[in-house]
Amino acid sequence: MKQLNSNRFLATLVLTSILAFSCSNDDDNNMEMESASSTTVYASNNSDGNITIYDVTNSANITTKTLITTSTAADGIYFDNDSDAVIQASRSGLGLEGFSNISNLLDNATINADIDGTMDMTSPRELAVNGNTYVVADNADVDGDATTPDGKLFIYTRNGNSFTLRTTITTDFKLWGITFKNNDLYAVVDATNELAVFTNFTANTSNETLSASKRIAIEGIVRTHGLTYDSASDVMVMTDIADATNGQDDGAFHIIEDFTSKFNDTANGATLSASQQTRVSGTATLLGNPVDVAYDATTQTVFIAEAGNGGGRILAFNNIGSGGNMTPTVNNSLASASSVFIYKN
Repeated sequence: MKQLNSNRFLATLVLTSILAFSCSNDDDNNMEMESASSTTVYASNNSDGNITIYDVTNSANITTKTLITTSTAADGIYFDNDSDAVIQASRSGLGLEGFSNISNLLDNATINADIDGTMDMTSPRELAVNGNTYVVADNADVDGDATTPDGKLFIYTRNGNSFTLRTTITTDFKLWGITFKNNDLYAVVDATNELAVFTNFTANTSNETLSASKRIAIEGIVRTHGLTYDSASDVMVMTDIADATNGQDDGAFHIIEDFTSKFNDTANGATLSASQQTRVSGTATLLGNPVDVAYDATTQTVFIAEAGNGGGRILAFNNIGSGGNMTPTVNNSLASASSVFIYKN
């Protein structure tokens, strides 16, 4: 976010052709991201806590602006169109902070949170939203014993310009990425290659320790971090940071199409095979520690918050095909990038 100027084309187009995006039912590689009236990507970071907004509607002229916040580090991010507000989980403030009426602000505008609540968390990571329910995954060690993995899910209710802590759920595994599929909450099992689900999660109204309804392993992943689910296309995308100490070239992401049937057909404790997924990895991808992911199903484009390679980047990949060692079609520097969210209008 730091040193990104408004109305400048900062995307490094590592392909020599104009940035092209395929649409869901069309293999025309010259199709650009013009199918929606606007497509915007929001990004947070752990370098300065500011918010970076990319307008990627016109793939040949990507523009960006940075909004200066009082946080010094932030993670999970979300855009609410109804109030024209960006909400992020502040890792320095240890709570949710929201900023309304942001669309008309100029680059480098200083903003103060006007949607907030209590500071309850210790190490907030991803944010998942379902209606007025906002859930934050916290990966701090709950019991002080590093040999017993655990984490917390903070469930907030938003009412206008305030967040109220409704429920705190303790999990029996470490947390990072979370995403909703209807009322079910999917969560990565940090430090593993596993994916967990809490069915009918929004019905939990009491503080308690809760085990996942189901956990499966994802073949090919070493250590997963980010995930996102698109209901219209039934696609789940998960990231693999592999060796956390290697932030440069051992990362990846997996695309799982027809996710619902594949997940349901995989027994609790079993493994979803690599043959049922598409994996993108290799040195050309610039993936080292891909910590979060967003997916545009219309153009079949994957956006990545890459925390390690080159100090941090926002990357985009399209025309995934059979995966492999792909070059990103967008490569923007963003120090310690931590979270991405896409909104199409």
